[in-house]
Amino acid sequence: MITLDRLVNVLGGYGVRLCGRPETRSAWLRSVAVPDATDRHVTGDLLLAVGTSSIAEAVRWAAAARAAAVLVRPVETATGTGADSPCASPSAAAERAAAALGDQFGVAVLVADSAVSWSQLAGVVYGLVLESRETASGRGPTDLFALADSLADTISGAVTIEDRHSRVLAYSRSQQAGDPARVETILGRRVPDRLRELFQQRGVFAQLAATDEPVFVPADPGHGLTGRMAVAVRAGRELLGSVWVSCERPLTGARRRALAHGARTVALHLLRSRASADLERQVESDLVIRLLEGSVDAETVISRLGLPSQALRVIAIRAHTDGEEPHAALLLAFEQATTGFGWSRPGRSTLLGDTLYTILPAEQADMARHWITALRVELPARVRIAAGIGAPAATEELPAGRQEADECLALPETGRPGTVAPAYDESWDDILLRRLRAASRTGRVPARGPLSTLLRHDARHGTRYVPTLRAWLETQGDPALAAERLQVHPNTVRNRLRKMSEVTLLDLDDPRKRLAMIIMLAASDAEDDPRR
Repeated sequence: MITLDRLVNVLGGYGVRLCGRPETRSAWLRSVAVPDATDRHVTGDLLLAVGTSSIAEAVRWAAAARAAAVLVRPVETATGTGADSPCASPSAAAERAAAALGDQFGVAVLVADSAVSWSQLAGVVYGLVLESRETASGRGPTDLFALADSLADTISGAVTIEDRHSRVLAYSRSQQAGDPARVETILGRRVPDRLRELFQQRGVFAQLAATDEPVFVPADPGHGLTGRMAVAVRAGRELLGSVWVSCERPLTGARRRALAHGARTVALHLLRSRASADLERQVESDLVIRLLEGSVDAETVISRLGLPSQALRVIAIRAHTDGEEPHAALLLAFEQATTGFGWSRPGRSTLLGDTLYTILPAEQADMARHWITALRVELPARVRIAAGIGAPAATEELPAGRQEADECLALPETGRPGTVAPAYDESWDDILLRRLRAASRTGRVPARGPLSTLLRHDARHGTRYVPTLRAWLETQGDPALAAERLQVHPNTVRNRLRKMSEVTLLDLDDPRKRLAMIIMLAASDAEDDPRR
């Protein structure tokens, strides 16, 4: 079972295009059908139009099969393509014709590149539609819930299936021997940090990493925990997760064997799910990179990702932890950002270097901040993230949005506890000043002039000319306001301005000169607080 949206995202990498009917992207596909001359009653949610001579015929077949969507591959003829078939790269007219037919019969039309064989398309389609599943926690087969129920009935204990990061993938309906710790784990969709610390101290995780044998965890009433039996879920030497059963004492005999066998079955489900998830992640990641780097077919890419073409913000995120492999936290953040099917996630993400980029439909900056907060909540407490948010952008402006997000990410306060992720449209002035200061440090501003002269005079004689000039300029030439900022008498300001004019030519009556001095002051490393 899979949504049409997710199927389109993956098949897009094989040159498949959805023609019209964007509202069908949320449709669920649970079965695949292929036309059969000996069976006029073929039905299925997705029809592979093998053997069709035209899009019109394929759509009629799909309507007869009660399909929500039909996949059509162009038919090559001696002179090119069929009369109403699209060429290898369907023209706009061909796509409009396919969309019109789809609207007429209520079928979503997917047109494939003629260079891709039916065997390749069928392999991907069958793998995704018949093997992909989704759980409440994101990716993972719904079969896991049925498996958890089956295990709970066999073992007579409440079952929880977790991934290698202690996040809940599935759980049984049974509450036999359930306890407050299990309820908290399920509601939070991951094992609470205090319980993880307890298991860490007792060496439970180390035992699960080292052995395939079930491990017993004694009860701890102080943590709301009854006894647990846990077993590793492994593929070869790789630890994929674990299965936990609530029990007062260690399992023995048939119940213990059932738990071990169940863990092996869980491993098969997780491997299938991961293969499908990794394929979708790769397709999504490649498409997002093309947008951020300025793809020439950006509108097509945006459509394949299921995003609007306006009011998009680029979010740049860096993640780290203390004392762990430097990229581990970033990979955790990327995995969380891409957890769940495309239609159920507002953003689309990729990894570039040491940064996670997400393109998010968000008119207001707070919408992007809510997304960042949700990501932070889902990550382990030890992971710390810093973020920057680009201004609202149209499709063709996304490369600029990436630069804006990077510059917001580089602002000094970013990532400090309690700070709000800066957005470019709110912090453009800070970013401009950073650019000017960077230019100043590389010698790209004049080294000689009135400000340089006053800076040297202040340094040699202990005068306060530059702070006074800054205050006067920022208060638009009002001596009283400037004096208030400097905490001196207005006459002191007037006296300093007169003495400055004796040291260098200020020409404060010239508006262009005043503007140039304001820019120079902003670009300099002089203190922003004029009272210092």
